[in-house]
Amino acid sequence: MQAVILAAGESSRFWPLNLRHKSLLKIMGRPLIWHTIEGLKRVGINDLVIIQGPKRDVEEELKNYNLGLNTHYVIQETPKGMGDAIFQAKEFLKEQFFVSNAERIDGGRYAEFLFGKQKSFGVNLVLFGIQTDKPWLFGIVDLDGDKVKNIIEKPKKGKEPSDIRVVGTYLLPKNFLDYYKRVSEHQYAFEDALDLYMKENDVRIVITQMEIPSLKYPWDLFRTNKLLMDKFLRTEIKKSAQISKNVVIEGNVYIGENCKIFEGAVIKGPCYIGDNCVVGNNSLIREYTNLENNVLIGAFAEVTRSIFQEDVHTHSGYFGDSIFGKGCRLGAGNITANVRIDRGEIKVKVKNEKVKTGLESLGVIMGGNTKTGIHCSLMPGVLIGSNCLIGPGSIIFENIEDNATFYTEFKGIKKSA
Repeated sequence: MQAVILAAGESSRFWPLNLRHKSLLKIMGRPLIWHTIEGLKRVGINDLVIIQGPKRDVEEELKNYNLGLNTHYVIQETPKGMGDAIFQAKEFLKEQFFVSNAERIDGGRYAEFLFGKQKSFGVNLVLFGIQTDKPWLFGIVDLDGDKVKNIIEKPKKGKEPSDIRVVGTYLLPKNFLDYYKRVSEHQYAFEDALDLYMKENDVRIVITQMEIPSLKYPWDLFRTNKLLMDKFLRTEIKKSAQISKNVVIEGNVYIGENCKIFEGAVIKGPCYIGDNCVVGNNSLIREYTNLENNVLIGAFAEVTRSIFQEDVHTHSGYFGDSIFGKGCRLGAGNITANVRIDRGEIKVKVKNEKVKTGLESLGVIMGGNTKTGIHCSLMPGVLIGSNCLIGPGSIIFENIEDNATFYTEFKGIKKSA
């Protein structure tokens, strides 16, 4: 069986964690795309086509792992959508192939399900669908039983043909490309080709009750982190790790090679601590925290439900429900406020629009190589770009773009006796 993995999009709504493809973010020591591929292997996928952007960063990352599959890499020079991405891979495609996004870590179970349904339906193209209470935001199917008549992209309110939206996971035949060539090139050309195919062929849909997580926004990474830890994390402490006296370790905790956990530290799982990490004296690490390789958590810090990419260093402070890109440096006394003072839902500004997160706890999301001075206060739901400098004592209420320098201005008052 063959799978096509889409890893070439820009993911602008995933800023500030989108300098590389979002599927290259790491959880439990491996990039998300690796977890996706492992899931596909478990259900019998043995041939893989990976579509990436011109930087070839996906290919470079995956060279570090033995995938154990027949793998082809295809370049999509410009992000023209899913249809164009699949079309670029035409020379490698088999008669039937599964299509999924690179960060869909549970794609294996969807592939197994769709291949099984394809055989029982006796058709060549099968879609995945799920119920939605906001059909005007999605591609919605017009149905006759489980037969799909057409797809309407973002229908007007009150004009929706159903409440079933198409999930971005498909089982396609190779001759689908013939229909793609017949439609004009634009953002929704893939959907137009699907619609054209439906007019001339029998297409079925599987409506699922499965939870189908996506990575549309950066805070969606928390759910992916939890799913992976719940399913795969097991307690293990590598022999080369140095665990000092009076350290408390509870629950499922992985501690990698050459780690140093100093006196008085408390680690309450589930937690993952990668190779060469340091946890300072009297620090608390708890509840779905993920520390990738070479992370340093200074003394007297508290870290909860947070995701640290490689080579992040902190001093003392509080880091809750936050994500830090590779290479960040956080000064002593930094605080990530992770709840609103009224305990309401946190909204985040994305591309100049306030987006509801559905979360009551959310700290900061920080791009790679950003540095903060001492005693910075970061308000709930703030996004800070990559390569920024945040001055000491700064209070951050709004997003900060990439490559910015930010200081809160203070006025010193000196009085004579």
